[in-house]
Amino acid sequence: MGRFFAAITIALICGFIITAQDTEPTFRVDVKLVRAIATVKDVNGKPIGDLKKEDLIVRDNGAEQKVVLFERHTAQPLSVAVLLDISGSTAKEMKGQTEAVGRFLKALFGEGNPDDRASLWAFNWQVGQEVPWSKGAGRFTDRMKRLKAEAGTALYDAIYFASRDISDRDGRHVLVVVSDGGNTDSAKTYHQALEAAHKADAVIYPVLTVPITADAGRNTGGEHALIQMAQTTGGKMFAPGMNGLDQAFADILRDLRTQYLIGYYPKGVPLTRNRFHTLDIRTRDPQLRVVSRTGYYGDADAK
Repeated sequence: MGRFFAAITIALICGFIITAQDTEPTFRVDVKLVRAIATVKDVNGKPIGDLKKEDLIVRDNGAEQKVVLFERHTAQPLSVAVLLDISGSTAKEMKGQTEAVGRFLKALFGEGNPDDRASLWAFNWQVGQEVPWSKGAGRFTDRMKRLKAEAGTALYDAIYFASRDISDRDGRHVLVVVSDGGNTDSAKTYHQALEAAHKADAVIYPVLTVPITADAGRNTGGEHALIQMAQTTGGKMFAPGMNGLDQAFADILRDLRTQYLIGYYPKGVPLTRNRFHTLDIRTRDPQLRVVSRTGYYGDADAK
């Protein structure tokens, strides 16, 4: 008798499994909205601000996506983290670069969204947030006057921690890195810093303060790392030297005021073993160039 009931039990279980397979149950999957900030420029580098959603083509790992979020001259508030290099190698330029940063913040708060905010990070061999998220340039100016340039440079640590801090804020996320391009003392690697920036949807604008034009005396390795960070997050590298800082900051503000906000839910995206998804945004007009992040960290093929 025991064997009979055991057989019935097995049959019922098998029947349930067969039925479950036949009905092909569906499972709800929450897919994260992928956001990208983009600027569009013509062949002369002039920003184009009158595109429509239909003018864009967005591909994720090669698969075309449907844009569900689109804003021109986006009204999303800005969160701008200024990362200021105060290592010993910047001592001669400290006064000039802090004054230029002060003018940049004054312009940022003077003509933008009333909800725009900024924070100030300073880094040498260690990293610290000198001014938390605030509005009004005066507080930043006062704090920068008390900073002292000394020791090494934890550039990647600064990018990593500022990205973590900015990630949960509303609106657009921007890191403006004012540095001579060197990295000597970071505990975090280049890849860890870059991944943190991508996860925070942060656009990186490095501004080099080194006025040396020849390779001798420059940290070209650090500069190339910053160039890659800017390109892959949708920002731009500036190397103006001290005399061109104001123009560099003005160009950054111009980009920020003419940005598009684009978003989509990934669908039909082929997975690879790489968690980094390649993002390709372009317009239907081949004469226009889109500057945006080149990808994001998402799902990978587990096989």
